[in-house]
Amino acid sequence: MSTREPSRWLLILLAAGGGFLTNTAFPDRGWWPMAFVGVAALYLALRRDRVWWNALVGLVWGLAFFLPHIQWAQIATDTVPWLALSVLEAVFLALFGAMWTWARRIGAVARNLAWQVVTFSVLWVAVEQWRSEFPFGGFPWGRLAFSQVDSLLGRTAWLGGGLLVSLLTAAIGVLLAVFVLEARRVRALPALCALGTAGVLLGTGLVVPLDTRAETGTLKIGAVQGNVGEPGLGSFANRGEVLQNHVDGTLALLDEVDPGELDVVLWPENGSDLDPQTTPDVAADIDAAATAVGAPVLVGAQEFPETGGRYNVSLLWAPGQGVIDRYAKQHPAPFGEYIPMRSFVRIFSDQVDRVTTDMIAGDEVAVVDLPSERLGRTVPLGTVICFEVAYEELIRDAVNAGAELLVVPTNNASFGYSAESTQQLAMSRLRAIETGRATVQISTVGVSGIIAPNGALLQSTELFTADQMVATLPLRDSLTPAVRAGYWPGWIAGGLTVLLVVAGVVAHVSRPAASAKAPARKPATKRPASKPARR
Repeated sequence: MSTREPSRWLLILLAAGGGFLTNTAFPDRGWWPMAFVGVAALYLALRRDRVWWNALVGLVWGLAFFLPHIQWAQIATDTVPWLALSVLEAVFLALFGAMWTWARRIGAVARNLAWQVVTFSVLWVAVEQWRSEFPFGGFPWGRLAFSQVDSLLGRTAWLGGGLLVSLLTAAIGVLLAVFVLEARRVRALPALCALGTAGVLLGTGLVVPLDTRAETGTLKIGAVQGNVGEPGLGSFANRGEVLQNHVDGTLALLDEVDPGELDVVLWPENGSDLDPQTTPDVAADIDAAATAVGAPVLVGAQEFPETGGRYNVSLLWAPGQGVIDRYAKQHPAPFGEYIPMRSFVRIFSDQVDRVTTDMIAGDEVAVVDLPSERLGRTVPLGTVICFEVAYEELIRDAVNAGAELLVVPTNNASFGYSAESTQQLAMSRLRAIETGRATVQISTVGVSGIIAPNGALLQSTELFTADQMVATLPLRDSLTPAVRAGYWPGWIAGGLTVLLVVAGVVAHVSRPAASAKAPARKPATKRPASKPARR
């Protein structure tokens, strides 16, 4: 650390710029190297050895990142909820700044730049994990890993999931900062070592074996993006319109395939704005479409049980039979699909009253069993709904339960022409790499996409258009190292972070005590000047 502390205003500007640049690494821009620059800026901005000051620096970085990153929340709700969510997530960055200040007070970390790279990166992924779980089940949006799906680092999700991708991204960012510091000191060898190490970490994705071959056969799918008549909050104002759009889109598949050629037709979340299980004419329309195309249809709908509340469900509708399997969303979005602390939150925004019926969480793993006469067996489909794609544990549970292909039905109609849908598509692509599964993200309004098991985007649609996709996708049942690792990487990162922070606190507290106990050195006695010799 330099003994001369930089200007406070310079550090604040550096933090704000770092947060803003990091957002450009994500869709829609997708300038993934900017994630390294943004992390490097944060590392440089946290150079003062003041806990509360560095917490402020982290908060500034977090606000500069989250305010533009989730600006779609303002479109879907209002300004107050968007600001509240942005501030809440930025507080985790303030926590990171404070913890980093304590952890780097450990002697070995303070003296060794390599240990600083490792410590900073471990703390980063631990904080990402914590904010993905707390409060109200967490909000994983904005994890560094989601910016790297088009970089070589994205491939490492196969090995260690999103946590490893974020860790390597943070490490490269710190190494970039070290390069800048060493270059300013005209220390060529350490600067080149930092830059070379960053290059090596970036290249690790080249050695990850991503297999896209079918292991248990193939599945021919049709995916229907029906669109809505009015983007935004009025998307579902005309009851039955969205259903009719998806019925028409299903029949339009017959322009590309013959009846019975498809194994399944995939509709998005809320593809039917009415429950076919309680509305006979809706059931008749869906059954007619399924019969015409000669395949089961995975229908997104809402269920309203007699006990109250509602479920967000994916219903597998077989021609002439009706619902043969279902999945209910396990992780409803707080303040979007249900309102915690409704009376208290209403003080700040009346938008809570838009959610008149709270959504209930399902309690079953996200798997729907698709019977296939062609394959002569049942094919388990992993069917996480909408925002659930951000929660890797839900997808990991589905794959461990046998899912051979992933489906992400989603409804992006409320978010307008924002980056929300493409941000979600990046998550789906990362999950494909992480699990080694072909993945279909199918939206009411787009962006929808068909994704290979290596994360490659094979087909995609535009926003607010009616469209259909047909593809033959590989089915796979092998488990990647990331899936096998389970919860352990997150637990280890969290445990190491607690140990590092505690060790930093102990080192800081014991240092003055040790100085106080050290024996005082006696002042040197001054010798009298020697007398000149007598002659």
